[in-house]
Amino acid sequence: MEIGGNVKEQEMTRKAHLHSEETGYDHMEHGSHKMVNNPMDHNHVSGHGGEGHKGHGDHHKQMVEDYKKRFWFSIILTAPILILSPLIQGLLGISGTIDFYGDLYVLFILATAVYLYGGYPFLKGFYAEMTAKKPGMMTLIAIAISTAYIYSVVVVFGVEGKIFFWELATLIDIMLLGHWIEMKSVMGASRALEELARLMPSEAHKLMPDGSLMDVPLEQLHPGDLVLVKPGEKTPADGIVVKGETSVNESMLTGESKPVFKKKGDTMIGGSINGEGAVTVKIEKTGKDSFLSQVIELVKEAQESKSRTQDIANRAAVWLTIIALSGGAITFFVWTVLMSKDIAFALERTVTVMVITCPHALGLAVPLVVAVSTAISAKNGLLIRDRAAFERARNLQAIVFDKTGTLTKGEFGVTDTITLSGDMKQEELLKYAASVETHSEHPIARAIAKSSERPSEVKEFRAIPGKGAEGKVDGKHVMVVSPGFLREKKIEVGDDRINQIAAEGTTVVYVLIDGKLKGAIGLADIIRPESREAVRRLKEMGIKCMMLTGDNEQVAAWVAREVGLDKYYAEVLPHEKSRKIKEIQSEGLVVAMTGDGVNDAPALAQADIGIAIGAGTDVAVESADIVLVRSDPRDVVAIVGLARATYKKMVQNLLWATGYNAFAIPLAAGVLYSKGILLSPAAGAVLMSMSTVIVAINAKFLKINR
Repeated sequence: MEIGGNVKEQEMTRKAHLHSEETGYDHMEHGSHKMVNNPMDHNHVSGHGGEGHKGHGDHHKQMVEDYKKRFWFSIILTAPILILSPLIQGLLGISGTIDFYGDLYVLFILATAVYLYGGYPFLKGFYAEMTAKKPGMMTLIAIAISTAYIYSVVVVFGVEGKIFFWELATLIDIMLLGHWIEMKSVMGASRALEELARLMPSEAHKLMPDGSLMDVPLEQLHPGDLVLVKPGEKTPADGIVVKGETSVNESMLTGESKPVFKKKGDTMIGGSINGEGAVTVKIEKTGKDSFLSQVIELVKEAQESKSRTQDIANRAAVWLTIIALSGGAITFFVWTVLMSKDIAFALERTVTVMVITCPHALGLAVPLVVAVSTAISAKNGLLIRDRAAFERARNLQAIVFDKTGTLTKGEFGVTDTITLSGDMKQEELLKYAASVETHSEHPIARAIAKSSERPSEVKEFRAIPGKGAEGKVDGKHVMVVSPGFLREKKIEVGDDRINQIAAEGTTVVYVLIDGKLKGAIGLADIIRPESREAVRRLKEMGIKCMMLTGDNEQVAAWVAREVGLDKYYAEVLPHEKSRKIKEIQSEGLVVAMTGDGVNDAPALAQADIGIAIGAGTDVAVESADIVLVRSDPRDVVAIVGLARATYKKMVQNLLWATGYNAFAIPLAAGVLYSKGILLSPAAGAVLMSMSTVIVAINAKFLKINR
């Protein structure tokens, strides 16, 4: 998928649409769960605060309301249908008490209304499935209610037999109720896109050239525009803070619960909620190029990507449909021909078998879990682009980390402070060095400058080209210099501690005060504090942790030892990383590669699962299967944990759906008839609906452990 400059518009896989397009709704084939919807206009979403998504949300609400209306209409008419049904009158002991001329015709009219209005979604679904040559759940329901209706109509108009209108009505009531509940469950489980789209405000406070403020719609914002974001407001688009300081709530976008402090030069993400301070933001990205639109596109792709587990469920649903139809035919044949029962009894068994065998629970077993896991991952900054790769993550055996920017922060930091004089403390040494380095722009100098909270004022600052810097601090002449400067001045160090950290690949600078060597400062790429925990938890999961880096052997060995890696590969050039991944895979291991998505792209593509970490506001990582918004290696643990939990829920749902049918079909056919146990079609519908609701509830219990 291409994000940003060239967004590939795809049709969005959406939630359980139960009607064909002929009904005015989108169509969903329940056997395969092939769903169709309109492509999403990202410009529209980003520019109008999500009206595009709002339209889809309203459409889904209309569908829920439609089921609700059909259910209440049918349930109201079911009451007189039950009272007028001869069998129910007999059960209640009121036979003959409410008979009147034409009562069966009134019963016929009421049942016809329930059949046509209440059963309409199932009849249209049956037509759609037959047109697509993929019979499924709608086929079964339509055949069941049509068989009961047609047979009862024939009885009303002269043929001897039993009237099934009451069972037809109760069956439709229960099926509508089940679909109503299921539709609400599916909608509740898969609103990630709508929730993301609602993050955007409708207007922005644009700073005009004359200094005035003008409220403008988002689609009128362009890169380079300045906007004012007031306290408590949502950031209108991605940009850079040019004035002011504040804290920002980015939890809905990145999963980070703590407010993030923002100052001049920091990035603001469109949709994030501003805290206590007003800030001026220079717009950088709008529309489809924005972070939020890229996230939405990735969530769409995750919903559309093929699931291997879903394939199994789809094949099982097709076979279940065949079993239901053939089972119904066999049941009818056995009871009429072999058992010599009347047609009404055999028909009742046949209808019950077809109703109870509906593969609704099986068809929803995987999609519901997929919807929930997609929503959970998106809310936590874990963006799944390829569901098949995500499912493979549960079988992960080895994970290979890039070093710089992944296990480490990718920036220099002070790791060691060594004093060489008894009258000098570590904090004092750092303060002198930081005071001098505050005036230098070199990365090492900036790292030293940040190491002291209260540097002193420096006078007579002067850079020593290629060697360091010097200046006067608190009346003392302070020099922060490289080893080359000491060699040039023939100053001997002779301290094993310094030799040891230098041997580990640590960069060492020396501090001289008034011409005397007072100590040394070691600097290295800072290891993320989260890396140790991430590696420890992955190893507890039974996953081997490795590292690929272009750094030298000493640095690689130090990082591997500090983090607790099983293995590392040093001095690996970018184009060689994919070859190393292939070598690890040749050992028979399922391998994930985790990197920053820049020079790691070939390795990410080669791995069984490619994970781009620390994407921040740049989520356009083409080679990765999974994109982690935050620069936190523990999110890799979260992905593996979520993949395992998701698969577990899928298996639970599939086992329940298939196990339920294995038990229910023989019971519906009447194998325990001799024991006095017989299921009516309505009872079969209750069991079928309960099965589906259980699957929906089980999917809702999916959680992520961070």
